[in-house]
Amino acid sequence: MNLDQRSAARLAIVQALYQMEVAGKGLNEIFAEFEAHWIGREIEGVQYKPAEVSFFRDVLQGVLTDQVAIDRQIDRVLSGGWPLARLETVMRAALRAGAYELRARKDVPPRVVIKEYVDVAAAFFGPTESGMVNAVLDKIAREERAGDMGQGDGR
Repeated sequence: MNLDQRSAARLAIVQALYQMEVAGKGLNEIFAEFEAHWIGREIEGVQYKPAEVSFFRDVLQGVLTDQVAIDRQIDRVLSGGWPLARLETVMRAALRAGAYELRARKDVPPRVVIKEYVDVAAAFFGPTESGMVNAVLDKIAREERAGDMGQGDGR
């Protein structure tokens, strides 16, 4: 497992979830599009890094399969009664993907999951939004994996 490929997969997952929500694309269409045209390709002068495709597929499929439960958990954790539905689409995608990893990918230390999705949020938003991703995912990590919160880096 290449750590950079996992990071690239997470960015692609957030972009794919965004595309699915905004354009109404289905999972198989997204898999085909991202694997053929995005991952590891240059688009409009931007070089997209190679991504770990099996990880991309697992997390994307998992978010969709568990989305109702994931959304309920995020809604419960969001402070001030601010529902997930009111958040910007990319922010929702990052929170959903991070929550799925914390719930289902026990092979990835929770602090790595949190840091990676904070980094993804920082690529699109400012420090306030990145801080919110950090706070929400930290609360979910403490619910899902309290015993793992002391582990180090194993992206």
